[in-house]
Amino acid sequence: MTSDGEGGGAAGGRPTMADVAARLGVSRQLVSLVLGDRPGPSAATRERVLRAAEELGYRADTAAQLLRRARSRQVGVLFTMEHPMDADLVEALYPAAARLGYGLALSAMLANRTERQAIDELVGLRCEALVLIGMSAQAPEDLAEVARRVPVVEIGQRTDSAGTDSVRTDAVSGVRLAVDHLVSLGHRSIAHVDGGGLPSAPERRAGYLEGMREHGLDAYVDLVSGAYTEEAGARAARVFLDRDVLPTAVVCCNDQSARGLLETLVRAGRSVPGEVSVVGYDDSRAARLSFLSLTSVRQDVERIAEATLEAVAERLERGRIESTHVLLPTTLTVRESTAPPRT
Repeated sequence: MTSDGEGGGAAGGRPTMADVAARLGVSRQLVSLVLGDRPGPSAATRERVLRAAEELGYRADTAAQLLRRARSRQVGVLFTMEHPMDADLVEALYPAAARLGYGLALSAMLANRTERQAIDELVGLRCEALVLIGMSAQAPEDLAEVARRVPVVEIGQRTDSAGTDSVRTDAVSGVRLAVDHLVSLGHRSIAHVDGGGLPSAPERRAGYLEGMREHGLDAYVDLVSGAYTEEAGARAARVFLDRDVLPTAVVCCNDQSARGLLETLVRAGRSVPGEVSVVGYDDSRAARLSFLSLTSVRQDVERIAEATLEAVAERLERGRIESTHVLLPTTLTVRESTAPPRT
């Protein structure tokens, strides 16, 4: 007969070290080293073993004590390499995390690397929570599975996956502000370069459609497919240039798209804002460049970062278990890319 934790348990009995080892495909000796808090195994291996022990119910009190004693206070951040806004958010997350006593571990999404691979890497680095910036719409059950292991906060979208939190800006109101501004200048022929199914793009499109409808401009609704890239904006500009008459104003789905559109129009000999006013979204660093001076819907990255880390702290320090979804206001920064239409 074996003592508790030293041998294989009978079916339905209390889980043993052998059960934990079998769960992970490692030796019982390795599990013994971790649960005995003895030197040798790496930090990542300790994390895997302790998590498996808790999940199986093996001496849950001991495993939980070891996990608490070995807290990393690291928050993993998953972001893309494609959008300047993501870099602005990462930069804002550092001071917000430091104020609450956390560090950050970064993992980038790449074409040859799946979102789940990047997430698993961060969990393996003993991150206590995950922040997901601008990831594509993930299957809810997949994110829910991740959220059962560590707190998850999405920035820029809300998938409503079980156990996840989200922090977004009010994109509908933001684009309506852009439409209101253009109408106040005298524009009626206002087009929108759409972001398709990208995070927040449906809300930005809805804001455009609502704004046009509220101003009685349904007959002028003009949606052109696009994406959050300069090249997508350039393609949209070529669509407009192929027409007999240009719209007098364009609201783009983000600043990158607006930059591609603006530069393509200018290279084609068209004047911005003389012939076409252009509005972006994000109020990124590019929008503030003197040679662009782009009117843009502003997302407050500092407030986004603070709300995100507060959501993390509420989960980790105060034990909140219900999901919370924060919607922050947007504003419009007016610059030189918009002006009244030519009469």
